[in-house]
Amino acid sequence: MLEAKTISVSISCPWMTLYETIWQPEFFPRWASGLAESTLEKDGDRWLAKGPEGMVRIRFTAWNEFGIMDHYIDAGADQEVCVPMRIVPNGDAAEVLFTLYRLPGMTDAKFAADAAWVMQDLQALKSLFER
Repeated sequence: MLEAKTISVSISCPWMTLYETIWQPEFFPRWASGLAESTLEKDGDRWLAKGPEGMVRIRFTAWNEFGIMDHYIDAGADQEVCVPMRIVPNGDAAEVLFTLYRLPGMTDAKFAADAAWVMQDLQALKSLFER
């Protein structure tokens, strides 16, 4: 079992409106700098992205009525990392929940840095909707 940390941010936007806008892979580069530094390119049932640590292949969950936005990152070496993400109602607004797993061999400093990066990306997402 991996250590996990769930990071969240509240966004003043109806949850389904937020989900409908951001669930599509093409939207991720607008806020998720930890996932893609530029546009994503379709590659069969996956997407290719240039991330902070090189090229990765990503597959995304399809649209669903539950606000699930899980994605799976394949950085090579037969290792696919699950990244659970949810958009849930928070009153008339939305809560974005992102679970970060501590991968084997990851130092405390790297895990903390990744958590800070996720929070930075979630704040970027929030700023897109709360201008």
